[in-house]
Amino acid sequence: MRFARFALFALLPLVSYTSAAAADDDGASPVVTAASQLYVEYIGSVYFLNVANISVNARIGAQDYSAAASFRSAGLLRWFDDTDIQATTVGYVNGQGLEPWRYEHTNFASNKGRVVGIDFREGLATPDVNPPFGSMGEPPATDEERQGALDPITVLLNVVLALNFEEDGQTCQGRLPVFDGKARYDLRFVNVGQDAVRTRAFRGDALRCQAFLEPISGYDEGDRPSEEETRRPVTIWLAPIDGVHVPVRFRAATQIGSINIQATQVNHLRVE
Repeated sequence: MRFARFALFALLPLVSYTSAAAADDDGASPVVTAASQLYVEYIGSVYFLNVANISVNARIGAQDYSAAASFRSAGLLRWFDDTDIQATTVGYVNGQGLEPWRYEHTNFASNKGRVVGIDFREGLATPDVNPPFGSMGEPPATDEERQGALDPITVLLNVVLALNFEEDGQTCQGRLPVFDGKARYDLRFVNVGQDAVRTRAFRGDALRCQAFLEPISGYDEGDRPSEEETRRPVTIWLAPIDGVHVPVRFRAATQIGSINIQATQVNHLRVE
């Protein structure tokens, strides 16, 4: 798959606010009760060469949330996919999880100047793309497929909050629907237990989580991930840092080889 799409669905949004969530007495999904702010920086490398710089800045409060993320290709990767993506999402917090209101991303390295937006009125993910894509895929995502789907940032915030996303008592276990403005796909997550991890920002045990992309609709010919690509997961290590769980490492196969992304800076602030 294209590296930019890989970044959008797996790298930019992962932030866990477990310290800001509390389970109801009846075992219902946790509800955010206090605001938390987190800023994380990452470096991506292939064969020890820097290929990407990534940052995430997210806030989740008792009633609403917002997040901004940036992804810039660097070094070797620019030969394959020149990318400077800025993405944002805003929405509401309720007892069922995070409910997006507006998502938007722009690749400033592209000469098209295209803004890819998604509105979520009444739970229907509706694309708002300017200038429009030449094609919305064959077949394009239907209203039924887009109903209840989440943007790439919100879906992964829900994952790490374990809101509407917990099976057999395990976090990072299940499936969530995603719409990125054109493509509609599911992310299937598998919890594979604890693992030792070492990065500039963290050393210790972390939760090892595998994410599989399952395409549904909205892909043009030649753009749809192959069966081989969908069989290869993105592996994510979620580490406890200052009362929250942060993705501190990613590993995945891409068109330029195996890429490793490591957190280089983590700043967490609990807002009372």
